[in-house]
Parts: sequence; structure tokens; C-alpha cells
Amino acid sequence: MARDPKKTPPEPSEARELVASLDRRRFLEELNRLTQGFASNDGNPGSYACKACVRCANCMFCEGCEACYSSTHCIRCELCNNCTHCVDSKSLHGCAYCVQSENCTSSAYVVFSRNLSDCTYCFGCVGLSKKDFHILNVGFSRVEYFELTARLKKELGIKS
Repeated sequence: MARDPKKTPPEPSEARELVASLDRRRFLEELNRLTQGFASNDGNPGSYACKACVRCANCMFCEGCEACYSSTHCIRCELCNNCTHCVDSKSLHGCAYCVQSENCTSSAYVVFSRNLSDCTYCFGCVGLSKKDFHILNVGFSRVEYFELTARLKKELGIKS
């Protein structure tokens, strides 16, 4: 199947016949070729005003992101989907204003957190669901939360 990339792709019936005739070695060669082609294509289809992003799709106003989808105003994020205003985060889905967080879904205003679901205002939390105003998985009042996180952000050198 190693076709010249400048040529038009084969018709679907021809492609099916070619794939059906592959042996193990040829299959693995074709898979490797496709994988390398995807990895080397750093285009950002459907994205608008993104800077230094790689393999992102349908994003707007992001900077330095990789493999994100339908996100806006994110900076240095990776594998994030439907996120907005997140920074230095990875594998987020439907999140907003997250900083240095990973594997969170439907959460907002979380910092240094991992594996959260439907949480807001969490700082250094792991594995919580439907929680608000928590620091290191301990709940605080709204006022206490903002007082403590202001001090922690200053000590950790995090810009607000």
C-alpha cells in the first residue's frame, strides 16, 4: 500500500482489497507509516489565532498547546477537550480556569489537582467529585479558602 503521497488516494474498493491482502509485516509497515504521518503533521485544522500549537483542532486563541480539541484561551495544555482559560494542564475535559492540573472533567478554578470531577475551587486535590472550596481534599468555607490559597499561591510563586 505504500503509495506516493502526491497521488490521489485509492478508491474505497481498491483500498479494501489492498488492506485485505496485507501480511503481518506489510500491515505493521503501513501502520507505522500512518502513525509517522500523523505525528509529523503539526497542522491545526479549524483553529483560529492559535500560536505555537501542534495537532490541535477547532481551538481559538490558544498558545503552545498540543493535541487539544475545541478549546479556547488555553496556554501550554496537552490533550485537553472543550476547555477554556486553562494553563499547563493535561487531559482535561470540559474544564475552565485550571492550572497545572491533570485528568479532570467538568471542573473549574482548580490548581495543582488531579482526577477531579464536577469540582470548583480546589487547590492540590486528588480524586474528588462534586466538591467546592477544598485544599488538599479538606473542605473550607469560601472566605477561608481564598485567604489560604492567596497565601499558598504567594509562597509557591503562582501568579493570580
